[in-house]
Amino acid sequence: MNRYITVCVAWPYANNNLHLGHIAGTISSDVLARYHRMAGDHVLMVGGTDSHGTKPSIRAKQEGVSPKDIVDRYDANFRESFNAFNYSYDLYSITYNPYHKAKVQEFTKKFYENGYLYENKVIRPYCATCGKFVADTEIEITCPNCGRRTKADSCDCGYVPSEKDLEGATCLVCSGKTTQKENKVLVFKLSAFKDALLKHMKQNENIWRQNSINETKKYLQDLQDRDYSRDLDWGIEIPIAGFEDKKIWVWWEALLGYVTDVMRLCEERKLNFDDYFKNSTGTEKRIYLCHAKDNIPFHSLFLPAMLLATKEDYFLPNIMVSSEYLTMNDAKISKSAGNGKSAIDYAKEYNTDSLRYYLIANGPEKRDSNFTIDLFKGVHNADVVNKFGNLINRVLKFKGLEVLPEGNINPELKKEVLNAYSESAKLIESLEFKKYAELVMELVASANRFYDEQKPWVQAKEDLTAFNNTIYSCAYVIANLSNLLEPIMPDACKKLRGFLNLSAEPEFKEIVPETNVKLDKVEPLFARM
Repeated sequence: MNRYITVCVAWPYANNNLHLGHIAGTISSDVLARYHRMAGDHVLMVGGTDSHGTKPSIRAKQEGVSPKDIVDRYDANFRESFNAFNYSYDLYSITYNPYHKAKVQEFTKKFYENGYLYENKVIRPYCATCGKFVADTEIEITCPNCGRRTKADSCDCGYVPSEKDLEGATCLVCSGKTTQKENKVLVFKLSAFKDALLKHMKQNENIWRQNSINETKKYLQDLQDRDYSRDLDWGIEIPIAGFEDKKIWVWWEALLGYVTDVMRLCEERKLNFDDYFKNSTGTEKRIYLCHAKDNIPFHSLFLPAMLLATKEDYFLPNIMVSSEYLTMNDAKISKSAGNGKSAIDYAKEYNTDSLRYYLIANGPEKRDSNFTIDLFKGVHNADVVNKFGNLINRVLKFKGLEVLPEGNINPELKKEVLNAYSESAKLIESLEFKKYAELVMELVASANRFYDEQKPWVQAKEDLTAFNNTIYSCAYVIANLSNLLEPIMPDACKKLRGFLNLSAEPEFKEIVPETNVKLDKVEPLFARM
């Protein structure tokens, strides 16, 4: 039975260009989507641009434009970047989309009707000059921990300001001083789902990464209700009497974007939404949530709590794919600090298949990892060029070889190929992407060793049958590498399929190449750096 797979990619926030850290933290999503499609599963890969909140509004006022103008600028950069890195989205949307807005408002009404949203009075910063309550990201304070000026949501030193710390904060919009004033807010009853969320985590912790388990357990120890409303100019309006002047906090509504994207795709493609997101259909489901470690509690607690709050038998997202951080030259990548080029700059300067390989084989899968141009060049030259690219060149561009000869496949190589498929599938589905990349690259190394041991340059002169067997056996490995490496290096694998006249649609299973295929299209896949 084919499975129903939803791959959810974290939504980049539209306040700066996309950096390489976001690619490193979410590239596993594309590996999963491509693999499951090749395995014959029903796959929907979704995500988009997180467009609402305070930062676009602040920048818009500074530049004299609308928040949408700011968001559209960065949304264009995000789309260009994901396209350059070959993310195979089924739908990349944006949270100001009318469809998403309408569906989120429907969800909000259900939460309220089911008793999971309630009114509360809290003390919040108020700017008299702007005439409104301001969010913590709209004000600046002196950090009581390190003494530096910082936005009031959090400081780079790690300190999280309290309500008391916000007294006399500076408004970033008008530069005036704020006062603390009572405000009416709408609160989501997150604490009501503590037992259900703990049960959900325990049911799936055998596949969750340790950072997901640790962070989720930490928040569950003292799970608090959280504000659902925000006093914002730019966001989705709350469709509840008495709160029409407020907006939904971006974290709640952006998380629902995974669900609204799948709803929209199912409507457009005439698919059954319940097959992907409801328990009642009985289909085998996997919902992958691919994000960085700072977003863990939102994905492991907020999103499943909202689905439970509908009382509509939702299948809860069951696989957390939470990465650690990518550092740049041993320093934290910071949009505000502006260190590190944007992702699209790297894509324009370097081969994106090679960048994808580096970020999968050497990325922040279970611990922070560092990126430098020297480290990247070393991996590119050693693995991508010397191992993979060299195997293609020495086999398919052998001097005087015009067509792929008929020959017998070496049984040991065949055994290694079949093992690579079965083990790669296990590793990908258990979120061991580094080990998967290592396993396939070991197959490449094995084929290179076989080539060297057989000495086809000698066989070509002394034993043509042995020569044909060597070349065809190595070509058999190359043909299967076009499947096995497709989730990592899709551009190169597409070219390989063209070289050997293989099917344009790869499958995650053994393939035996045709013989007598003309090799006149073969060209180097990669250049040495």
